[in-house]
Amino acid sequence: MESIAVLMTKPIYSYLQAELEKRFKVLKLWEAQDGSRFLEDHNQIIRAVVSDGGTGLSPELMAALPKLEIVSSFSVGMDKIDLGKCKEKGIRVSNTPDVLTDDVADLAIGLTLAVLRKLPASDRYVRSGMWKKGEFKLGTKMLLYFQFSGKSVGIVGLGRIGQAIATRAEGFGCKISYHSRTPKPESSNYTYYPSVVDLAAHSDILVVACALTNETRHIINREVIDALGPRGVLVNIARGATVDEPELVSALVEGRLGGAGLDVFENEPNVPEQLIELDEKVVLAPHAGSGTEETRKGMADLVVGNLVAHFEGKELLTPVV
Repeated sequence: MESIAVLMTKPIYSYLQAELEKRFKVLKLWEAQDGSRFLEDHNQIIRAVVSDGGTGLSPELMAALPKLEIVSSFSVGMDKIDLGKCKEKGIRVSNTPDVLTDDVADLAIGLTLAVLRKLPASDRYVRSGMWKKGEFKLGTKMLLYFQFSGKSVGIVGLGRIGQAIATRAEGFGCKISYHSRTPKPESSNYTYYPSVVDLAAHSDILVVACALTNETRHIINREVIDALGPRGVLVNIARGATVDEPELVSALVEGRLGGAGLDVFENEPNVPEQLIELDEKVVLAPHAGSGTEETRKGMADLVVGNLVAHFEGKELLTPVV
């Protein structure tokens, strides 16, 4: 397989690149001084693309690669790849589900606890020496911690990750409700709400764990946020565009929402300055849900495994298209 040309659109993970280079001829688009010329020079030999959830496969790149057979994505999210067009052109697509489920679910719980128990602000308070001067305050206001145990947790999207979050929250004695396209018969012990607004109205904490599609873009809008209310907490470990970010910011600034734990944003890596300033009620992470060494290695192995399977004429390990 050493002669098969695989295009990497960006540096993703050093272990992944090394494993690819053991088996394929890896072409690195980001190293080219002139990307368009580079593609023109190599478009007749590139048979595979390795990308990630943030970059995906642009329509322009797809059109520039007439010999493209497969896109192996270092991610679960497929919102940056036109799956319909890939199917139409006979291009296979694979992703990396399951191996990152536990890490993303862990982070969802971690963000929830960090918001409710004000862990980042508490850490800063101790490190700055302010604890020696009195009880935990920011400005003139005494800050209160809030329990996670026993809270009502609503989950938008009860797929692999949503279910893993629910299982963890149950360990804290939380009551679980959810919204998805249809009820999940296997989750009859959870309460199903056909409306996200109704789910939010019955939740203390609302966790977004759905895929980003045309239907779920800005599924968390002003109405949902207002239903969650001034004591509610929103946690997003899905995709930034599932939340109407300006509405989220205004709700937090105006006190219409109690807090937020966010791992994803609409225009990454750009984060609204107002979110950064709200450090007493907002906890931010740099899209790090799958960012452990163990999980990234597992994801890389799946990316390589799917490519090997394709070029050996076998079934893909984790096919999407």
